[in-house]
Amino acid sequence: MFTTIDLFAGLGGWSTGARDAGAQVLWAANHWPDAVEWHAANHPDTQHICQDLHQADWSQVPKHDLMLASPCCQGHTKARGRDNGKAKHDKSRSTAWAPVSNAEVNRPEFAIIENVPDFMGWVLYPAWAYAMQRLGYALAPHIVDCADLCVPQHRVRLFMVCSLSKAPLHLQLPRCQHVPARHILDFDAGNWSKIDKPGRAESTLLRVKNGRERFGERFIMPYYGSGSGLTGRSLDRPIGTITTLDRWALVRGDEMRMMSADEALAAQSFGPDTKRPDNHRLTMHMTGNAVPPLAGKIVIEELKRAA
Repeated sequence: MFTTIDLFAGLGGWSTGARDAGAQVLWAANHWPDAVEWHAANHPDTQHICQDLHQADWSQVPKHDLMLASPCCQGHTKARGRDNGKAKHDKSRSTAWAPVSNAEVNRPEFAIIENVPDFMGWVLYPAWAYAMQRLGYALAPHIVDCADLCVPQHRVRLFMVCSLSKAPLHLQLPRCQHVPARHILDFDAGNWSKIDKPGRAESTLLRVKNGRERFGERFIMPYYGSGSGLTGRSLDRPIGTITTLDRWALVRGDEMRMMSADEALAAQSFGPDTKRPDNHRLTMHMTGNAVPPLAGKIVIEELKRAA
């Protein structure tokens, strides 16, 4: 059995995936008290610490076979219109050095670093990769659409597999049939409102009009931000990326509503028994930041096969 730790653990996507893959999650950390509270609720047997990992004493971390880490991605992703090299992003991007510090002290046999693919375009990525390699790790980047791992959501992410081996460990990840959005959405539930009402944005009305022409009376569309242009999305496709804020709206005839927190959790492949805050905004924030547990499970299972 792998023993693991989870750095930047939030709602527990990595930890849930690891547990489902048969690993034991020994230790988890986050600087955010709410994240630690809800991770502990879902993983009561795991040791938790609430701390800025820039200040962690890695010698106090239990010895482990596998380090899982999802450093802050907002400073790397183009989705937020980031301007590469801006100093304002340095604090968030510097979280990527925490896994290096732990690797130096504890030398786990494996590590998987999850982030957006833009992580490898970071101006300091060559230095980060060199640091890991100096510690003896071979790096194998895997760019994965989580929809290919049976998650009902298009979510393209980097899974950097680091191993204390002479050659990089390239995983043979399966390619699942995509799960349609209709499987995780309930058009008979929720609080619906009329589409045609005062104050509705023209761009929203245009999306509804074009969506109806392409997909009929039921479809989904981005309500805030973009992602599907001005057309919406078919229910026969996985939903687009779940973010930390409300983004997706369901359209049913002349009514619409925002996606619920429970639907967002399902889109991320969290189970219905997942403990979460009652606060919608807080749940959406944690959900959007999470690693899809099913993707995590499959990646870890393939790591165990390849090891």
